[in-house]
Amino acid sequence: MVKIRLRRMGAKKKPFYRIVVADSRFPRDGRFIEELGTYNPLTEPSEIKVDKERVLKWMKDGAQPTDTVKKLLKKAGVI
Repeated sequence: MVKIRLRRMGAKKKPFYRIVVADSRFPRDGRFIEELGTYNPLTEPSEIKVDKERVLKWMKDGAQPTDTVKKLLKKAGVI
């Protein structure tokens, strides 16, 4: 199954995430199909950048967002 999920980047204790489309069988930080945006929880307020058209295209094609990504997409106004 294809999922829209977070991929952790950044240094120790300073996380930065990329929102990616990946096969659910691959590891969290492993191979992915496409990068859709970024999420930085360290800024105040949190910074979320998303390519809305690509997210909607992937969801229309059957990609399932994880619970955390679903909350972020709602916050960004995509869903």
